[in-house]
Amino acid sequence: MKRAFYGLVWGGIFLLASSAAAQTRNDPLTQTEIDQLRDTAQEPDKRLELYVKFARERLEAVDKARADLKAADPGQEIHDRLQDFLDIYDELDDNVETYSERKDDIRKVLGKIIAANTEFEAKLRALKDSASISKDETQKYDFVLQSAIQAIDDNTPDYKQLLADQEEAAKHKRLVKQ
Repeated sequence: MKRAFYGLVWGGIFLLASSAAAQTRNDPLTQTEIDQLRDTAQEPDKRLELYVKFARERLEAVDKARADLKAADPGQEIHDRLQDFLDIYDELDDNVETYSERKDDIRKVLGKIIAANTEFEAKLRALKDSASISKDETQKYDFVLQSAIQAIDDNTPDYKQLLADQEEAAKHKRLVKQ
């Protein structure tokens, strides 16, 4: 009886450990990128520009994964690169929100982010509409692709409004100084 009990306990521990290992995901940023972000923590424009750069690089990695004829599982590879893009894009959004709440002037970089969103959305929609990818492959990454498109669609109007608000605040600040 005790053996059966210990067997169940060890089996449960093994299941928990294996599911926890399966749920862990690598950080989408390299150590060099993390260091660059850390170095720009007090410089909103530079930090946000880095996030845009890293997101752009992850979308380029999606294109490379699509073109890689030697990939064992192209659908999964595309999924993983898209997830990296989405994780970085979410961090970009979190940082925009933080700087906005702190009332930092990020007008200059917001324009670049809005332009990048247009670029990102075009690439993601092209991937979605691509006829050269099999349905089996697209099923592996369709959810994360839809999530990425939705994130951009949701954030772009917010960024445009934030830019307009910051432009208005800057105009009032100039008038007060005069």
